[in-house]
Amino acid sequence: MLAVLKALSNETRLNILCWLREPDKLNENLPSVIKEEFPGGVCVGSIQEKSGLAQSVISSYLSSMQKAGLLESRRFGQWTYYRRNEEAIAEFLANFSAGLQAMKK
Repeated sequence: MLAVLKALSNETRLNILCWLREPDKLNENLPSVIKEEFPGGVCVGSIQEKSGLAQSVISSYLSSMQKAGLLESRRFGQWTYYRRNEEAIAEFLANFSAGLQAMKK
């Protein structure tokens, strides 16, 4: 849980997670193979362009978010695509909420 909280403590990483809720807004010309084999995937370059930060910074952010379980990735040729790990996000939210409720008692 702490790894997720740490990943989300950065405004840009939190924004990335929010942007990935609507991947179609970041992908204009997504290859059909990506749509079929990795639905919801967004190219690192599209995320980098939206953020305005250096590609190396975004790659580091995406890597830390993936290690925390928030994202999934898949490599197609020279490009890496990321998408939200909805199952892990839902599990985190449930555990976080339960933990906060337990603290009230």
